[in-house]
Amino acid sequence: MIQTEDKPVKWKAGKSMSELNIVENAYLEIAGDKIADFGSMKNCPKKANEVIDASGKLVLPSFCDSHTHLVYAGSREIEYVDKIKGLSYEEIAKRGGGILNSAKLLRDTSEDCLFEQAMARINEIISMGTGAVEIKSGYGLDTESELKMLRVIKRIKEAAPVTVKATFLGAHSVPAEYRGNQTEYVDKVIYEMLPQVAAENLADYIDVFCDKGFFTVEETDRILIAGMKYGLRPKIHANELANSGGIQVGVKYNALSVDHLEYTGDDEIIALLKSETMPTLLPGAAFFLGMIDPPVRKMINAGLPVCLASDFNPGSSPSGNMKLIMSFGCVKLRMLPEEVINATTINGAYAMGIEDTHGSIAKGKVANVYITKPVSGYEFLPYAYGSSLVDTVILNGKIVSKY
Repeated sequence: MIQTEDKPVKWKAGKSMSELNIVENAYLEIAGDKIADFGSMKNCPKKANEVIDASGKLVLPSFCDSHTHLVYAGSREIEYVDKIKGLSYEEIAKRGGGILNSAKLLRDTSEDCLFEQAMARINEIISMGTGAVEIKSGYGLDTESELKMLRVIKRIKEAAPVTVKATFLGAHSVPAEYRGNQTEYVDKVIYEMLPQVAAENLADYIDVFCDKGFFTVEETDRILIAGMKYGLRPKIHANELANSGGIQVGVKYNALSVDHLEYTGDDEIIALLKSETMPTLLPGAAFFLGMIDPPVRKMINAGLPVCLASDFNPGSSPSGNMKLIMSFGCVKLRMLPEEVINATTINGAYAMGIEDTHGSIAKGKVANVYITKPVSGYEFLPYAYGSSLVDTVILNGKIVSKY
C-alpha cells in the first residue's frame, strides 16, 4: 500500500517529495465513503462484509488532477497537423485557431451535448485512476457560453462519482471581436460575467491566463481582485510562454496554484518559497507543443513542492491520463518515481484545496483509491508508460470499475 499517512500533511516539498510511506502486506478498511483503518495484515480485522484480494498488487490513493479543461466541444486535430508543419502555438492563435477555435465550437454546441461529451471524458479518466479533478471554463469567452460551461461542470459534480472543483476562466483569451480593445473585454469579465457566476454559485476558483500575448499583469491584478470580492480564490496560468510576471501576481494574491511555469527563474522560485501557492507543472502540454521544460530539479532542490496535472484540453494536451503524466515527469523532467507519485496525489489535492480529504491513504479521508494489476513495485507505474495497469477503481468507498 503506497502513500499512507498516520499524520496527514498538507503537501510534500523539497527533499520530502522523494519520500513515500509504504505498508507491505497491508490491509485497508473502508466504512461508508471513508477510510476507517489500514495497517499490516497481521493486525487486520477478521470480519468484513466484502473482501477484495489484492495479492501481488499495489493500492494507491486516486490521482488528483488539479488542472483540466475537459468540458469542450469537438477536437482540434487539424491544428495538430499545423503544429507538425511548424506553426507555433502563438501563430495558430493569431489566425483564429487555438482557444478561439474552441470558443466558436462551444458556442454552437448545446449544454446537453457538452455534458454528454464531458461525461465520456470523465468516465475515461476515472478508469485510469483519477478520483478528483478540477475543470475550468474558458472556451466560452462570452457571458452565456461561460455560464453554459460552468453549468455543465455543476452537472458533472452532481452526476459523477469523481470529486470535482470548478474554476471560472473567462480570461482565457481575448475574443476576436475585442482584439484591439482588450480593456473592454476585461471589464466584461469583471462587471458582467463574474456577478452572474457568483449569483449561481458556479465556481470555486478564478483563473487568468497571465502570459505573453494574453492578459497582462495589470489586467490579471484587476480580475483577481474582483474575483476575490466574490470569495473565489485565485489560480493562475503563468509563465508558459515567457517570464510574464504571472507567478509573482499569483503569489501576491495567495493563489492556490500557479500553473505551467516553463519560464521560471530565481526570482520566481524565491517568491514561491515565501508563499502558500503550489507550483503546478503540465508536462503533457509542454510535450505536445514541443516547448521547453520547467526547471523542476532546481525548484525541488530549493525546497518547493511541485504538483503535476494533465491540462486535459483539445488543443495542447488531449489526454487526461495521469499515469502518463507521471511518466513524463520521470522521462522529461527527471523526477523520481516517488516524486511523481507525491506530485499527482497529495500535492494535486492541495492544488485543488482538498488535501484534508484526498490525496493519501489516511484514516478519515475519502475512500478514493485504485488497485493495480500485479506489478513488481511502484517504480513500474511510470516506467511502463504505455501500459494500462489499473485493475480496480474505488471512489467514495464503492467499486466503480473493475478490469
